[in-house]
Amino acid sequence: MSGPPPGLKIGPDANTLQRRLGPIDAAAIVVSNVIGGGIFFVPIIVAGLVPSSWAMLGVWLFGGVLAFAGAMAYAELASLRPHAGGEYVYLRAAYGPVAAFLTGWTSFVAGFSGAIAAGAVALADYLGRFVPVAADTTPLLTVPLPLVPLALSPQSIVAISAIVALTVIHLGGSGRVIHNLLAGLKVSAILVFIALGLAIGTGSFGNLGSGHVVEAPATGWLLALVPVMFSYSGWNAAAYVAEEIRDPGRNVPLALGLGTFVVVVIYLALNVLYLYAMPLADLASLGNARLTDIVAERLFGFAAGDVVAVFTIVSIAALISAMVWAGPRVYYAMARDGAFFEAASRVHPKYRTPVAAIVAQAIWSSILVLSGTLSQLVTYTGFAVVLFAGVAVLALFVLRHREPDAHRPFKALGYPFAPGLFVLVSLAMVANEIWRNPQPSLAGLAVILAGFPIYWLFRRRQAGRAGGATPTA
Repeated sequence: MSGPPPGLKIGPDANTLQRRLGPIDAAAIVVSNVIGGGIFFVPIIVAGLVPSSWAMLGVWLFGGVLAFAGAMAYAELASLRPHAGGEYVYLRAAYGPVAAFLTGWTSFVAGFSGAIAAGAVALADYLGRFVPVAADTTPLLTVPLPLVPLALSPQSIVAISAIVALTVIHLGGSGRVIHNLLAGLKVSAILVFIALGLAIGTGSFGNLGSGHVVEAPATGWLLALVPVMFSYSGWNAAAYVAEEIRDPGRNVPLALGLGTFVVVVIYLALNVLYLYAMPLADLASLGNARLTDIVAERLFGFAAGDVVAVFTIVSIAALISAMVWAGPRVYYAMARDGAFFEAASRVHPKYRTPVAAIVAQAIWSSILVLSGTLSQLVTYTGFAVVLFAGVAVLALFVLRHREPDAHRPFKALGYPFAPGLFVLVSLAMVANEIWRNPQPSLAGLAVILAGFPIYWLFRRRQAGRAGGATPTA
């Protein structure tokens, strides 16, 4: 069982996190972590794979049901193990420390850090619409490292500044307030866009009955489910901060369920709005165009690029904030188990935040920004997000079998069918990704497996401090 080691002092002076978050705080992390760029370009891909508008909405609904099933499985796991770290904790309990370390290692190297870096670069790019120099990629200074040179440009300075600013906010006591503000602005902007579009926009609900010819109408929805599920990634975000949520047996399931439900409703409403603005065939033909710009122009009769850019900047800031908040809780849990640098387990005595873990993530994210390799890294390990989520939900079955009498304040809805379906779909998506894109998938697998020697080094260091023999697992 991962969590505070035996004998750890629990009190205001110990390296423990404080339970001060309510269900709305945690649900805001879920919403911010899920609603990123996917919903603003994936509908174009989905429209090209399905034969009718209703099939398109059905795929998004089915994806939402799967995400909710996963959230409910995590809710049971989090109520059983209400500690910081998310799937790191669940994999450690079900499969042992090596599997847990691999998911934590991937989270640090690419999962959170890479996504933060990619988001910060995207934020700088959108800011360049108003301040052109912010998106300038001209190198000002290059550090010629042997394998990956680091290049400092105006864009990277802006991106790193965004990372540093949000890191400082989450180091102190204002992280929850600022994040809730960003999440509230993000959701409010989307709801206003949907409401105005459907109320006064120029469109037709008749488009909901539109369709077109596709290559494989019978199996297209299965292919469409892959990008849809990637768009729902992040529904498990509240589980990472379970150790900081009051009454976790009640509030963690509430946060995961509420956050995921809000996302599903918003995603369905946005897809209805897109189809209200144009028929399915037109949506599928947009290619690489900015979807929200085209939809706004069709609905309101003018290009709303600047308005959309402002919304996107706020949306990306909320996304980065959610990951800056959640990610370090994984490294904190690892360090507490001796599987990461010891400093990462230390908590600020006043703000009760894992300072070193937050700073370490910011440093690595900034290095990825300078390296210019973050897009490849995120692409390589994208399937790992689905893989580890599926394996974590599978841990629900393992722990139900191994610990049948353990106290479970919450039990997963639809067990065993709903979590079982989630596991099967997750494994199918991973297999599909490896089959369709073997080279980046193998590169991602290499990144994950590179964690083995790192794990061995941490274990050897821990054994050396304990004065014992080097452990093998």
